[in-house]
Amino acid sequence: MTARISRRDDLLFTRWKPVVTHSDGVTFRENVVRSFGFFLFLAASLTAIEAHAGVKSVVNVETYTVAGDSGDALMAAMDRNGPRHGFLTRAIAQTRYSVDWDRTWLVSNGRCRLMKADVTLKVNYRYPALAGNAAPELKARWGRFVAGVRKHEETHGRLARRMVQEAYDAAFRVVVDNDRFCNKAKDRAKRIVRDIYVDFEAQQERFDALEHQPGGPVEKLVSRLTSRK
Repeated sequence: MTARISRRDDLLFTRWKPVVTHSDGVTFRENVVRSFGFFLFLAASLTAIEAHAGVKSVVNVETYTVAGDSGDALMAAMDRNGPRHGFLTRAIAQTRYSVDWDRTWLVSNGRCRLMKADVTLKVNYRYPALAGNAAPELKARWGRFVAGVRKHEETHGRLARRMVQEAYDAAFRVVVDNDRFCNKAKDRAKRIVRDIYVDFEAQQERFDALEHQPGGPVEKLVSRLTSRK
């Protein structure tokens, strides 16, 4: 059984092109295990299974190359070569993340609860990389620029990890009586995960708004890169 949270995009606009963050959604795979007695055998099985449960993060970093002899030229190169957002817009950098749940539910005496959850958060960062032999002063400015971009995107990644951990912990608190097929428990857990997802997406947006405010970190990064002083 599969359910998806609809895809959304969060844009951090500079006076050039946006730094983009978007999440690809949440996927659930469900299994149900029933207890028919044999307490000692079941307890041993649970111990073995739960030892392999938890939240796993997989991080991938990609780059695209830009070249130029000035900050303005490098910004123009990012406009040409940066990650695509939609059909017409390019971005400076991009963070994509998705969450994959593999959940096993336990039914005992009609009561359903989460027995095991293997959760994988996949985070993919895409950054610009300087190609060619830039002048030392421009190279130094570029280094500071990229460090700031990475700091911004990695904050999105940290928020995503907090989101997944909070959802993971909350899902284990779901216990439903008179639920032999775990339909109620699965629906309740999915609603909880979606609510946490929405809350953290709002946090992502608030972070972007702070970064984007006039005179804020992103504007300063671009200004320092393109400065001729």
